[in-house]
Amino acid sequence: MHLRLAEFPRPAGGNMVEVEPGTKQTVMVVDDEPTIVEVVSGYLKRAGFDVTTAADGPSAIADALKDPPDLIVLDLMLPEINGLEVMRVLVEVEKLDLAVILLTSKSEESDRLVGLRRGADDYVVKPFSPAELVARVEAVLRRGRARNDQTAEPIMVGDLVIDPSSRIVTSSGEEIPLTQLEFDLLAFLAARPGQAFSRDQLMEEVWESDGFGDTGTVTVHVRRLRAKLGEDRGGDLIETVWGIGYRFRP
Repeated sequence: MHLRLAEFPRPAGGNMVEVEPGTKQTVMVVDDEPTIVEVVSGYLKRAGFDVTTAADGPSAIADALKDPPDLIVLDLMLPEINGLEVMRVLVEVEKLDLAVILLTSKSEESDRLVGLRRGADDYVVKPFSPAELVARVEAVLRRGRARNDQTAEPIMVGDLVIDPSSRIVTSSGEEIPLTQLEFDLLAFLAARPGQAFSRDQLMEEVWESDGFGDTGTVTVHVRRLRAKLGEDRGGDLIETVWGIGYRFRP
């Protein structure tokens, strides 16, 4: 059951999660609601993360540029500068290598889709379960660690080269800029040509959602990936299997 903001439970007592020295990851929580910041920070700390906070867009940008976190939990509705602009500055302009999970309300669906198209890794709709948010943070960061361990051979489809080790996709030698999730989705499908996957399966395998993700996220990322590959080729390579999901057809 999702909890409303005023009903957020405080993290249960007990020992902190033990993490090997030098392996703790940092999560920045950006929200102008003190209750959300307090409770989410508490849950993240109990899960073993270092946590920094910001209450507005300018502070978030300044702090992230000074000491970049591994992931930002970012509210869309912020004073002075909204969350979409914060993400644009940090990810598109400053090119910081960080993950983003958006906090949104049900009325912000269009902004949520814009955020996904701009490279957000996931989103959570208010009111939400703090424990679920922590699970999503852990899933996104697990993908990041897996990306660093990629040793697979490049996948070549005509003039298209997908290189898991460098995480670069090129077409006729020209790089196609992809977000982390776009690359993960393409590499996963391309490594399994002809195999159809449902949106739920892709959420589990690529997003590592463990059953709590919104499958509409998959649809948005497939649409964006096809556009970057070129509408004709993208639609041919990532085929819609009606009633099931998607498959890669070289």
